[in-house]
Amino acid sequence: MSTVSTSLRALCTDFYVNQRVGLTLDLPSHRESVLDLFDRLRREMPELDRFRRYSTELALESPEIAGRYAWVALQRTSVRSGWVNPDDLDGPYRLHRLLLETSPYFLSITPLDIECIELVFGFDLEVAGDRNEVVFDALLSGSAMAEVVEQGREHLADVQPFIGLSLDESGRTQASVEVKTRGGHREGAPSDAPDPLSVYLTLRQNGPFRDLKELPDVFAILAGHAERMVEDRVIPSILMPLHARIMSG
Repeated sequence: MSTVSTSLRALCTDFYVNQRVGLTLDLPSHRESVLDLFDRLRREMPELDRFRRYSTELALESPEIAGRYAWVALQRTSVRSGWVNPDDLDGPYRLHRLLLETSPYFLSITPLDIECIELVFGFDLEVAGDRNEVVFDALLSGSAMAEVVEQGREHLADVQPFIGLSLDESGRTQASVEVKTRGGHREGAPSDAPDPLSVYLTLRQNGPFRDLKELPDVFAILAGHAERMVEDRVIPSILMPLHARIMSG
């Protein structure tokens, strides 16, 4: 799915591709390291021109234009990046690879320090009614799990299905699909809009990592898995049933 299909745009309100590099030790906090990294990113991608500070992170962001924007965020033990509503995957992939190639050298990150690399394909759906009922009806109704609910007498307080998979024999490469009735593009980012119903496909490569040069290859493997799973599983088995239930009211 090198381009974002029309069918996908019809199924969700927002679509985003995020990356997280999880670290064991805290990132350096001195100004020079952060500013030098952000200056380098801005030279490569001039649209990233807004430097902002939130309660738990430092961020470099692009302006939001018609619902589209990109961001990079440094938290205490992670380096994150994301692209919301891209026209295709070239932009987000370029941003994520650029961060993998540059951030270790500006922030003194070594292979030993990297705990994992995660790639997340996220989908937000606006829901006017009860999100838990929507998820239950679309994904669980008729299953054995649904039998634990006494219909008409009990209120659904929390319905957030999660499934995790191991994609190789070692267990280092993992995938998970999660439906959350509270979500959003990025934790910590302010928003006045109501929380959407969110679907996350997360691909994760756990350490140890031997060389910084292998990180772009790891990203390529995760991206390949993610694209196939979105097309073959997430769209037909999760997004389409959720969208149909939302439209039915």
